[in-house]
Amino acid sequence: MRLILLGPPGAGKGTQSQRLVDKHGIVQLSTGDMLRAAVAAGTPVGLKAKSIMEAGQLVPDDVVVAIIADRIGQPDARKGFVLDGFPRTVPQAEALDKLLAERGLKLDAVIELKVDEGILIKRIETRVAEMTARGEKVRSDDKPEVLKGRLDAYRAQTAPLAGYYDAKGMLRSVDGMAPVDQVTAALDGILKPSSAV
Repeated sequence: MRLILLGPPGAGKGTQSQRLVDKHGIVQLSTGDMLRAAVAAGTPVGLKAKSIMEAGQLVPDDVVVAIIADRIGQPDARKGFVLDGFPRTVPQAEALDKLLAERGLKLDAVIELKVDEGILIKRIETRVAEMTARGEKVRSDDKPEVLKGRLDAYRAQTAPLAGYYDAKGMLRSVDGMAPVDQVTAALDGILKPSSAV
């Protein structure tokens, strides 16, 4: 099972991806997590990405596509994967289509978590407050001013993916504002026909 979850920052993609991983035995491929790991390790890609990410901007396509190409070739991704945070642009989607075709693979579903941005900002602020209360470090890209920039970038660059995948007949939408368990149930309903893949 190979899936893409679409939705702006804070829409719940990470939470739902983890549930899909647990239920279907696939791996979550979060470009954000992979890039943050590269930053923490001080790799050349990580150093290149660090200042871009801290400013809330998107990492260049060539860097992200190279990371994804390597990752989907690893043994634990053979059973399937859910992409969280990739593709972010139509050119990335086209690069992914080419990459998968070269490997004889295809996507099983593209699911958009639809959310209200005003409520989303409050959701992120609550998450930051909860992390702070627990003494956890808040990521620099979770600051409200950076979040607003990330939402602007999402609208400009990533939102067009819905049209791209809809034109291919692959897009399904779920109300991302529903309670977490209801979102999970909606995803299960969409994926049920392909769960034997």
